[in-house]
Amino acid sequence: MITIDFDKMGGLAPAIVQDHATGEVLMLAFMNQAAWEATVKTGKATYWSRSRNQLWVKGETSGNVQLVKEIRVDCDDDAILLKVEQIGGAACHTGHKSCFYRKVEDADTLTIIGRPIFDPKEVYKK
Repeated sequence: MITIDFDKMGGLAPAIVQDHATGEVLMLAFMNQAAWEATVKTGKATYWSRSRNQLWVKGETSGNVQLVKEIRVDCDDDAILLKVEQIGGAACHTGHKSCFYRKVEDADTLTIIGRPIFDPKEVYKK
C-alpha cells in the first residue's frame, strides 16, 4: 500500500501534471486521500477543488480528460507527479494547453504564449 503524507498541507498534497509524451508541465492541482484513491483506481486524474470544496474529475465538464499513464511520488511522500495523456488538448480552464501559458518577460510583464484551444465561455456556459 502506498501512503501519501496528506497531513503536511492540511489534508492535501500538490500534484504536478505533465504531458506523458512531451514532458510539458500542464498544471498544478491538489489531491486529498479520496482524490488519490480515485485516480489510482480509475486511471482518470481526480483532484480536490479548493474553490468548490469537492472532488473534481478533470474533464468532467469540458471533456478534456486526463488519462494517467504514470504516477511518481517524491522522496518525502508528500508530492505527486502525474504523467497523463491530455484528451482534447487543453488542460487549463482558460482553454489553453497548459495552465502555464504566461511567460515573465521582466518584473512587470507577462506575455501570453499560444492561443486557447477552446472558448471557456462556450464550454463552461458562464
